[in-house]
Amino acid sequence: MHKKNMFVSILVFFVGFASMAQGTTGSVPPPPAPPPPPGLPIDGGIVVLFILALSYGIYKSNKLSRKNA
Repeated sequence: MHKKNMFVSILVFFVGFASMAQGTTGSVPPPPAPPPPPGLPIDGGIVVLFILALSYGIYKSNKLSRKNA
């Protein structure tokens, strides 16, 4: 009988400890979200850079073909 009472009291202790470890999520609000990253406008610059690179490539290609001819 003594072992049964000891087992029940240990079981009640651990069940109470486990329920205390869960905590309550309703009382503490979650931390705020981090701010969004800054928007960087690269649309126009990419198009201009592509056009410049294409024209430079055509220029170098024509210059190289005239040199070899």
